[in-house]
Amino acid sequence: MSLVTAPQDTPVWIDANRCKACDVCVSMCPAGVLAMTAAPNSILGSVIEVVSPKACIGCKDCELHCPDFAIYVADRKEYKFAKITNEAKESSVAIKNNKFRKLSA
Repeated sequence: MSLVTAPQDTPVWIDANRCKACDVCVSMCPAGVLAMTAAPNSILGSVIEVVSPKACIGCKDCELHCPDFAIYVADRKEYKFAKITNEAKESSVAIKNNKFRKLSA
């Protein structure tokens, strides 16, 4: 049992108050689950956003590399994660090529 329980509808969630917009979690995500989004009231003018929660593979690379403990991934016992797909890999590359910013619809 983990100390933090996942919300029922998502395998990955954030604490925006802790995020300093360093982009580390986005750069580590192989599935394109995360991106930076504009947040004028935040420290650096942006904050992490979970843009594709259903693509999360549960690798926890984002959580493990976040220097501010601002991102959390559910425990495998609590959530059934996706398998990585070519679409998810392409999304990850596209977000990284877009300077870690959220892609336009």
